[in-house]
Amino acid sequence: MKIYDELIARGLIAQVTDEEEIKELVNTGKATFYIGFDPTADSLHVGHFMALCLMKRLQMAGNKPIVLIGGGTGYIGDPSGRTDMRNMMTSEIIQHNCDCFKKQMERFIEFGEDKAVMVNNADWLLKLNYIELLREVGPHFSINNMLRAECYKQRMEKGLSFLELNYMIMQSYDFYYLYQNYGCNMQFGGDDQWSNMLGGTDLIRRKLGEDAYAMTITLLLNSEGKKMGKTAKGAVWLDPNKTSPFEFYQYWRNVSDDDVLKCIRMLTFLPLEQIDTMDKWEGSQLNEAKEILAHELTKMIHGEEEAQRAKQASHALFAKGSDDANMPTTEIASEQLTDGELNIVDLIVICGIAASKSEVRRLIKQGGIYINDEQVESFDYNITSEHLTEGVKIRKGKKTYHKALLK
Repeated sequence: MKIYDELIARGLIAQVTDEEEIKELVNTGKATFYIGFDPTADSLHVGHFMALCLMKRLQMAGNKPIVLIGGGTGYIGDPSGRTDMRNMMTSEIIQHNCDCFKKQMERFIEFGEDKAVMVNNADWLLKLNYIELLREVGPHFSINNMLRAECYKQRMEKGLSFLELNYMIMQSYDFYYLYQNYGCNMQFGGDDQWSNMLGGTDLIRRKLGEDAYAMTITLLLNSEGKKMGKTAKGAVWLDPNKTSPFEFYQYWRNVSDDDVLKCIRMLTFLPLEQIDTMDKWEGSQLNEAKEILAHELTKMIHGEEEAQRAKQASHALFAKGSDDANMPTTEIASEQLTDGELNIVDLIVICGIAASKSEVRRLIKQGGIYINDEQVESFDYNITSEHLTEGVKIRKGKKTYHKALLK
């Protein structure tokens, strides 16, 4: 099976500008493509996973990836998928985040001569003269068309700033620059980037009279239509210092029955023939599928040794219900206690086990919260400093374990 057909079979392709041309280029290894990553944090997260996997698959098929780090566009902020404006970052923070991205990607993508290159759009965007840019690029963008783009529609109600309006122009200019200087003939990205990507292909055609292509990747959504990669504590990060390998493993081990086979198909590198057989699995076999998913993805990000360790810790935890050596832990400061005690509702929110106090109360009412394996029946349940000094084991439902410890 050729790579393009495999991408379709795995459910990875959302939209393309010219299917026959793109199919021919990627199948013959003639695609030089880029995917952009804006440095909005100091680590990549699960939301970047689809793009990383696509780059790896295409590179394995002989195509050349260009990793674009958005050191320049990071000064503006992508409005796509946002209802509010992103926080402005300093140049120091942007550079630090770019450096962190680079280290993580070097472990995932094979860089080197004729393999993959990494570029930072700060190298050209920060040198642009504003008047020259307006004259060179401005005539080729219609404000009417831009405002019809989905990425801007979501921001119109609360107010779209002129700063954000420029994001599409900057991303389009990136494609135009990479086409001229790196022979980049394709741009890939999330499906929410479609309008920005079309801006780039259109700019290349208008300025150079040549064709470039764009393809969007299916967004990683769960069966409820929500983006995957979020927990009560926030994003699931690829940095082990922000999300431990055990927590990373547990996130994938706990995906719903409806999502596990889709995730295996889209994210792992297991043969499609094997996955097709797994599509028939049901009942307890789905738990085995979840372990396969968790192990494969943890191995990909953190290595085989950490994946095995996380798997063993997970088995020990759920088999005995008492082994807390690898349990996610939150340290509680003494000033967070009142008269030497901390209410159960506050404790669970502090630990990030639930997103809000109302959610904790609902869980307690439903009998879903346990302290040291005993069910919590009252909202007034308090944890003493003595208990926290020894370490308190918290369980939500059957799968989520956590430990609280006095700092």
